[in-house]
Amino acid sequence: YAAQQAAIILDPQANDTILDCCAAPGGKSAAIIERQPALSQLFMLDVDDKRMARVHENFSRLGHDTKFQQKISFVTQDASNVHDNTSLPMFDRILLDAPCSATGVIRRHPDIMWLRKPADIAVLVALQKQILHSVWQKLAPGGTLVYATCSILNQENKAQIEDFIATHNDATLVPILTHEGEQVSTWQILPGQHSMDGFFYA
Repeated sequence: YAAQQAAIILDPQANDTILDCCAAPGGKSAAIIERQPALSQLFMLDVDDKRMARVHENFSRLGHDTKFQQKISFVTQDASNVHDNTSLPMFDRILLDAPCSATGVIRRHPDIMWLRKPADIAVLVALQKQILHSVWQKLAPGGTLVYATCSILNQENKAQIEDFIATHNDATLVPILTHEGEQVSTWQILPGQHSMDGFFYA
């Protein structure tokens, strides 16, 4: 399952303070805390109350809201100005599953083909850039940020990351180990490859 690779790539460690940015519906957050129950704090952030309600529901359904009550925080906020939120700590690890065209999940949601317009992509690329820049400022020195989309479009993926690296001289691209043990600089999964959805990781 392509989305669940996020927690593996993020590689949460004991005592880490972690941010799952754009967390709804909460599956990746759950995978993170299940993978590393000894983390210090997990903050789950999404843009509106309706989306955060889904994260609450899923954590409640899994029993994580009581089991990890002392370690989890739900934050309703626009991700593009996370850096302005002084009540949030600096994070050891950040997962940014960015808003995207969702072109990687068309086989399960064919309506995406009819709903997406070329102009939408430019808007999404600009939003991704803004969110990336904002959350980067909340990453502690030596920390890890994982950027993910369920897109197969280069503008949202490899080109977006190349631009980020070129404009942030304190950022370094860390190789990813795929589920097959191959080392790649960025990982583009195509729809149907290994029976997974289309997904991108950096």
